[in-house]
Amino acid sequence: MQVFSRRSFLARFGVSLSGAIGLGVFAGTTAKAATGLKVSMHVYKSPWCGCCGAWIDHMRDAGLDVRVTEVEDLAPVKARYGVPQELQSCHTGIIEDYVIEGHVPAPDVARLLKERPEATGLSVPGMPVGSPGMEQGARRDPYEVVLFSPSKRSVYARYPGRTR
Repeated sequence: MQVFSRRSFLARFGVSLSGAIGLGVFAGTTAKAATGLKVSMHVYKSPWCGCCGAWIDHMRDAGLDVRVTEVEDLAPVKARYGVPQELQSCHTGIIEDYVIEGHVPAPDVARLLKERPEATGLSVPGMPVGSPGMEQGARRDPYEVVLFSPSKRSVYARYPGRTR
């Protein structure tokens, strides 16, 4: 998995460092950020899941303000936000009007907020090794980030596998 410093992440998505100070990584990509409000995410997770905590750290390292609610049963959360069973993972995040399900990489969330497609959100179904929060050395299983809505699904990003 490619790791970005805050500076390189900002540069990749066309956000100037001076414009991003105090606004988070997604400054300039949404109306809220343009008004000076920091973009934040609310994540629902199990109190016992370590990989969820690692993914939250990944999102915070990317500059997001993340608020966490621990719940023992995530099924009602996933149903409330319209996450189909086949796209579910171990945690559910809400950022602006989008659902982020599972181990979605921060650059894909930034792209989602920049492009603003008509969709429910993004998902990385299951818990693929090598996705953010699921790192295990150099190994990475191939996985896809799925853009979904109630009636449509498409591949938003692909990450190839790697054994070394």
